Amino acid sequence: MVTAKTENTAEKASEVKLNAPGEPQEPFAASGFVTQMAHLYRGEVARSNTWRTRLDSTTNWAVVTTAAVLTFTFSEVSNPPIVILMSLLLVWLFLVIESRRYRYYELSALRLRLIETQFFARALDPSVEVHSEWAMQLVGSLLNPEFPISFWEAIGRRLRRNYIWIFTILVGAWMVKLMLYPGVAGSWRALLPYASIGFIPGSVVVVGVGLFYLVIVLLATLTVGLRASPGEVFSDSELLEYPSDLIFKLTKAAKGVVHRHEQLAIIITNKPQEVSEHLLSLLKRGVTGFEGRGMYTGEPRHVLFCAVEPSEVFQMKSGVYSADERAFVVVNPTEKIWGGGFGDLGPRWVTGVGEKENAKKKS
Repeated sequence: MVTAKTENTAEKASEVKLNAPGEPQEPFAASGFVTQMAHLYRGEVARSNTWRTRLDSTTNWAVVTTAAVLTFTFSEVSNPPIVILMSLLLVWLFLVIESRRYRYYELSALRLRLIETQFFARALDPSVEVHSEWAMQLVGSLLNPEFPISFWEAIGRRLRRNYIWIFTILVGAWMVKLMLYPGVAGSWRALLPYASIGFIPGSVVVVGVGLFYLVIVLLATLTVGLRASPGEVFSDSELLEYPSDLIFKLTKAAKGVVHRHEQLAIIITNKPQEVSEHLLSLLKRGVTGFEGRGMYTGEPRHVLFCAVEPSEVFQMKSGVYSADERAFVVVNPTEKIWGGGFGDLGPRWVTGVGEKENAKKKS
C-alpha cells in the first residue's frame, strides 16, 4: 500500500528535470548542498582516519623492531653490534614510508579544515567571516589533488614527533654495546676494532654512524620553519602570532594545491603614458593600450590591459593612483595566462621561451 506522502514524494522526484550528460545541471538547493557537504565531510573524515591508522602502523613497526633488536643484542655478549646498525637502516625505511603516508593524511586534513572553518563554522555562527575563494580551493583540491606539504616537511615532522628518539636510542645502544666488550673501558681507541664490519675499518664505521646521526638531527632542525601543514594543532603562543588569520594559514597551506588565478587589470585613463611608465617600473609587467570612447560623454579614452599576479594587485593600484587619480580600474581573475613571464605557452616537452631567456640571462 502506497501512502499519500510516498506518492507526493514520487511525484516531486518525477518532476526533477536532468539535462543531457555533458550539459550543466541545475544547482543544488540549499538542503541538497548541505547534504552533499555532510557526505563529503564524512568521507574525508573516514579517509583521514585511515591514513592516521597507517601512520600509527609504521611507528609501531619501528618501535617493535627497535625493541627486538635491543633484546637480541644485549642478550649475550657475543652477539654482534652490527644488528643495531642494520636496524638503523630499517627504521629509516619506516620513516620514509610514514612520511609518504603523512602527506596523504595532510591532504585530507586540508580539505577537512576548509570545510570546518568555511562551512560548519559559518553555519553555527553567521557572523563568522569566510574566505571568498574557499569553495574554489576545495574544488581545486578535489579535481587536481596535490600534497599541501613537501616531502622534507613531512620527514622533519615525523622525525621530531617520534623517530628522532628512536634513532637516538639505537645509536646510544650501539655505543653502549661497544663499551661492554672486555678491555675497552676508558679507551675510545679500543672501541674501533669492535666497531669494524668485515673489511671496513672501525674508524670508518664510527664516522659513518656519526654522519648519519648528524644528518638526522639537521633534518629535524632545519625543517622546523616549514609550517604549511594544515593538520597540525598550533599552541596558543603560535596562534597569537597570527591574530584572526586562520584562513590566511589555510590559504598559505593550500597554495601548492589550488591554482591561484592571475589577475587582468583593465585601466581606463586620460594619462596612458604616465600610467604605463609607473606599471613598467614598479611591476616589470607589459602594458597593452587601446583607443576607446566614453559613451556617456563621447570623449576619447585610453584603455590599458596589464596582467599581474594576485600579490601585485596592491602595487598596481598604487601605481595607477600615483599617475592618474581619476583613472577607472577593473581587476578580473583569469583562468590561465601563458607567456609574458607567466605560464609557458609551448608544449610541456618543448623548452619555453621564458625558460630560454632566463637561461641566457644566467649564462
